[in-house]
Amino acid sequence: MIEVKNLSKSYKSHKSIKRVVQDISFTAHDGQVFGLLGPNGAGKTTTLRTIATLLQPDSGIVTVDGLDVVTQSRAVRDRIGFLTGEMRLTGQLTGRELLRFFGQLDHMAKDRVERRMQELANDLEMTQYLDTPIAKLSSGVTQKVSIAVSLLHEPHVIIFDEPTSNLDVMATKIVSDFIRAAKKAGKCVVLSTHILSDAQRLCDRVGIMHEGKLLCEGPLQQLLQEHGTHDLEELFFRLVQEGREHP
Repeated sequence: MIEVKNLSKSYKSHKSIKRVVQDISFTAHDGQVFGLLGPNGAGKTTTLRTIATLLQPDSGIVTVDGLDVVTQSRAVRDRIGFLTGEMRLTGQLTGRELLRFFGQLDHMAKDRVERRMQELANDLEMTQYLDTPIAKLSSGVTQKVSIAVSLLHEPHVIIFDEPTSNLDVMATKIVSDFIRAAKKAGKCVVLSTHILSDAQRLCDRVGIMHEGKLLCEGPLQQLLQEHGTHDLEELFFRLVQEGREHP
């Protein structure tokens, strides 16, 4: 479970201070998919990076399975699989070689790496590409390898930032099925995506951000009823427009 309480984060330049995340709170539960949504610049990636211990908050408390992301960062990283949209794999190493390399970085036993690699290759339907150099793979298959790298150490908490970017329809379904399976297995999944139809299908709870503020948070169906909207797309654009009109 992820608990975010009154999280704030700013970036300082020589001229000004920009408040990127402003006093936001939400909870992502085990056995559920939490969708963190918002336009570019809303503060989503900064929030996810803070949860993943890559950034330190200015104020507020963030815990992962009860572990503080600042004071217990090493233990938190052991619990998290983080796929960021900025992860770009390339070069002449094969998927198999990359996965073994990252397994060594995580101090995983060799037999565990081999077992997990085969499990993930089967789940993501990429077994036939494991021995192909990354540079020769399609963007979709490369994204699958990135997902496998992020999940090799069997994390309990999975954070996906735009996991279906560059994927075709069939590959997107495989990733969606993988997210559903992770949820069924009791894992805590956080999904950030611009594809609102994906979020509508996959998410149990959502939080919508705009200019660093959390405009709403809660069970998806409950939010739709409260705001009198028919689907997530309508809810999203209504709240973001209201946020622009009443900053």
